[in-house]
Amino acid sequence: MDMLWSGWGDPAEARPLPDTVTGLLRDLLGVKPRETGPVAIEDLTVPKSPLAPAARRALIAALGGEAHVRTDAGTRIRHTRGKSTPDLLRIREGDLAAVPAAVLLPGGHDEVLAVLRVCAEHGLPLVPFGGGTSVVGGLAPEPRGTFVALDLRRMDGLLALDPVSRTATLGPGLRAPRAEELLAGHGFTLGHFPQSYEWATIGGFAATRSSGQASAGYGRFDEMVLSLTLATPEGTLDTGRAPRSAAGPDLRQLVLGSEGAFGVITSVTVRVRPVPRARVHEGWHFPTFEQGTTALRRLAQDGPRPTVLRLSDETETLIGLADPDAIGSGTSRAAGCTAIAGYEGTQEDTEYRRERAGAVLRACGGTPLGEEPGRRWAHGRYSAPYLRDALLDAGAFAETLETAAFWSRLPGLYASVREALTATLTGAGTPPLVMCHISHVYENGASLYFTVVCARGEDPVAHWRRAKHAANEAILAAGGTISHHHGVGTDHRDWYVREAGPLGVDALRAVKRRLDPAGLLNPGVLLPADRPAPLNAD
Repeated sequence: MDMLWSGWGDPAEARPLPDTVTGLLRDLLGVKPRETGPVAIEDLTVPKSPLAPAARRALIAALGGEAHVRTDAGTRIRHTRGKSTPDLLRIREGDLAAVPAAVLLPGGHDEVLAVLRVCAEHGLPLVPFGGGTSVVGGLAPEPRGTFVALDLRRMDGLLALDPVSRTATLGPGLRAPRAEELLAGHGFTLGHFPQSYEWATIGGFAATRSSGQASAGYGRFDEMVLSLTLATPEGTLDTGRAPRSAAGPDLRQLVLGSEGAFGVITSVTVRVRPVPRARVHEGWHFPTFEQGTTALRRLAQDGPRPTVLRLSDETETLIGLADPDAIGSGTSRAAGCTAIAGYEGTQEDTEYRRERAGAVLRACGGTPLGEEPGRRWAHGRYSAPYLRDALLDAGAFAETLETAAFWSRLPGLYASVREALTATLTGAGTPPLVMCHISHVYENGASLYFTVVCARGEDPVAHWRRAKHAANEAILAAGGTISHHHGVGTDHRDWYVREAGPLGVDALRAVKRRLDPAGLLNPGVLLPADRPAPLNAD
């Protein structure tokens, strides 16, 4: 099943905001209901595919038939842009400036190589497409022109399993729930559960250095990857042949996070672990975000580290965003911050780590809230994107951004980004509600994930562009990274260039020129295009 073309996920899971929430939006933020809804997909005017006949014939031959080269309007619309709020606002208004000329469906590595050869021969830019969940402009190449989308959904198998080494080789188009289902049949789990879990794919996780909600226990996705295969216009790159190696620089790191700019990931070998016998999540209350942050740092540095560890600031706790299903329920909430700690493993190990971690949390000023907040969080952990769509439907603007820094820099980063968002949006006449949580912790630092809700205003995309620019500047000035797990795309590209530095960017450009000499792969994503992306020259 395809994702909703004008929003997130399964349309059957979407639901409108409760009246209490729409009233709060009106009274607190001045949100006015929208007079009209999104344009119906049937009413969108999609230009005829500009794919040249010679290129079309060559692609059909490479993919073994017309069924795998789709140029119908519906398929092309569903492969237009990603799922950021600006993406959705544009497509809801009928903006199809980034619609692909065709959607290609390869069945394996050799077919991907064949497609890349055709694209090189015809000067045809190509955008790899997994689950379509990018929120940083990763699916809208720049500059615009004729391009094709390479949808990897047919490459969705469990290709190999080594239970002795506890490794699994997975197809790039395999969606996360199906991957878990296949692995569970052999008694294993990947343990990677980001908010995009229900729709994102294995290849997308690798291409963006994804981080799941259980990262404190299982690690980030890039830490799970042992080897991968990349198809490029210049041939195949195989990386990784042992769990660790001193044989030169690790070429996996060139592919992880490359966002389709260097090649197309066609298989990923990952570390897997036995399915845990016990899972428990619980809530904790802290008087302040500062105290809660100290508690998370203590656990991250000295242990025992829970599998899930996250902390909502005072505003997010008050609104109840840590529990999306309870927003508008009228449940009273005490001042302060809510933390969620989760434990997985054997029954004995889970109980042991929970008891020891609880002692640390108490020593840092935490008060246990029991398992009910943890159960509510686990039940609603994938609900936030649906909530975002409901806010858009109600006339509000809602968007997120994230970053990370060392522990010593985290308080300054938190204050700077909040101030930048609040000042910019208030100055644009749309006073915002700015919320934040920590959801990924490390021995040396942690992530910050901000959510912004405000009135939509006359030009919400332009308003957000200014606010995001100010927030990005604040992130770099405060010593944070421009992205912790959403990736670079086009939205973060200019700041990534500054973060990497001139010599680092030149080194990456050299890699791209060697693997993609014509600059056809996801042009303008990750790095500015060396030259204008070639159009279909036929």
